[in-house]
Amino acid sequence: MSSFRTGLVVRLLEERPGIQRVEVDFGNGPERAYVLPQLTGNVSPGDSVVVNTTAVELGLGTGGWHVVHWNLARDSWSERGPGHIIKARYTSLQADVGSAEEHFDPGLADTVSIGGMPVIAAALHSQLPAVAAVFKEQRPDARIAYVMTDGAALPLALSDVVASLRDRNLIDSTITCGNAFGGDHEAVSLYSALAIARHVVNADAAVVVMGPGIVGTGTRLGFSGIEVGPILDATVGLGGVPIACLRVSFADPRTRHRGVSHHTLTTLTVACRSRVIIPVPQVGGIEQETIERDLERAGFSTRHDIRFVPPADTVGALTRQDFDIFSMGRAANEDPVLFECAGAAAVVAASFL
Repeated sequence: MSSFRTGLVVRLLEERPGIQRVEVDFGNGPERAYVLPQLTGNVSPGDSVVVNTTAVELGLGTGGWHVVHWNLARDSWSERGPGHIIKARYTSLQADVGSAEEHFDPGLADTVSIGGMPVIAAALHSQLPAVAAVFKEQRPDARIAYVMTDGAALPLALSDVVASLRDRNLIDSTITCGNAFGGDHEAVSLYSALAIARHVVNADAAVVVMGPGIVGTGTRLGFSGIEVGPILDATVGLGGVPIACLRVSFADPRTRHRGVSHHTLTTLTVACRSRVIIPVPQVGGIEQETIERDLERAGFSTRHDIRFVPPADTVGALTRQDFDIFSMGRAANEDPVLFECAGAAAVVAASFL
């Protein structure tokens, strides 16, 4: 069940296109909330607002912030969208965002190929800046598109990572697919998002990963990152180059995520039906041995194309871009192999250009 409370906006903390961060007082002092103006319009200090408090009350990892549901300072609000495609469909906040397919380039209508474009599929949003930073160091003049799925957060505006990447010109375009929204281009499906990346954005490569807030349950199949398998299959179906970004950790206290995460092992065994490229950073030592052992036990040496890649100094690339990236509460230099896996995927993608 959802939880809602009414409070008073007391302070505007931050504002950028697509999102406001505010403090709301419910009677016991200010608490943090964010506003998605595309769905509710803007708020101002002094406005009385209805706030969804569910995530914070559940103590979710993606919580910490309430979500403004409606501004009681206005009786009505309307903003005409660009078309008839609605996202967050059949909810009280469904929005007409349109889609690139509605206003397609003549070459997009019958397109069923992305013409060999390399596509990196990752499960963790925190690996996105590592992919982008290394890719741009490898090929500064190449164009890379970010496709955000609806496996976690739906509004792209919620991602501070994407805002920082755009500020640093490390991604050239954003595409939101499924019920995710707020990208430079909206897409109805993952397939059309990849076609838009190739034929509308003119990207040389794409990285596909959900927004912040991956969902996991501790079961073999109950995690949203399993979508990496169908993403890779879609890439193959469209004639692209499928590149799987490993999830590897040697700092995670959870046994199921140490070494090669069970998320990766399950995804590339059960959910991916195609032969794909698995870049492995040559980090050396016991860590290298553990990665190779985990992949061998899963049968990947015969089922997939494992490619060993010299480390791309991924943490250094992030530092050179003045990026402070955290994953599961740990800084990049506390769990560097996770990010080296993303950097290795970027190196392989760049090699196909």
